Amino acid sequence: MAWSIAEVARMSGVTSRTLRHYDEIGLLPPAGIASNGHRYYEDADLLRLQQILLMRELGVGLREIRAVLDSEVDQVAVLRAHHGRLLGERNRLETLARTVGRTIAELEKEKEGRTMAVEINRPENLFEGFAPSRYDAEVEAEVRERWPAAWEQSRRAVEGMSAEETEQWQREATAQMIRMAEFMVAGTPVADPAVQTEVDAHYRGVCRFWTPNKEAYEGLAQRYADDPQMRANFDKIAEGLAGYQREAMIVYAGARLS
Repeated sequence: MAWSIAEVARMSGVTSRTLRHYDEIGLLPPAGIASNGHRYYEDADLLRLQQILLMRELGVGLREIRAVLDSEVDQVAVLRAHHGRLLGERNRLETLARTVGRTIAELEKEKEGRTMAVEINRPENLFEGFAPSRYDAEVEAEVRERWPAAWEQSRRAVEGMSAEETEQWQREATAQMIRMAEFMVAGTPVADPAVQTEVDAHYRGVCRFWTPNKEAYEGLAQRYADDPQMRANFDKIAEGLAGYQREAMIVYAGARLS
């Protein structure tokens, strides 16, 4: 069955202008163009559009999306990885909704002259479901003690970033984690050249803030796997990703930073 660009726009919520842009950059070419010049799309195109929108929701850039879709990576495996992350985020948001709901109920009780027994007796209930900070004070103190020059370099770089630059950096970091998850799900060895190319991009990204030597980069890799907060950031994208990232970084450090 074929759908016009207007029908696809209506079904997906994506404007016709955006669909034409996706065609122009080779991300989503239509199945064909009718004699009247109108684009039309078929089932496979709708599936591809779904994957584009999914990865956009996960913060992946259009160039990276095209690279993934045009690669030979098992699309089902990729979708499973994305699905797992979405389910994890759904569960977190459901927990967060319950947390806020409990607080509302307790505040209403307080207005009626009753105490906030649940929240006061178990204050951790106030914070259940909130995503942990990526870099806590303990990690920062360790980096500052072990690599003071690197810590100072990183601090200055972060403070000098605008809000837009920070958002772009976060999007790039998320996209990179997703690409590593795709390699892991596909069973690609960490020493594979494609994986190591991705790790090289990660290392160069780190070097925007500080330049780790072999020991420091291996320490960062181990921190990804050992620190509960950092590990959670990786594993909410795909279970086991923190360990996979660590092993890939250690291979890179041994080969490129010795």
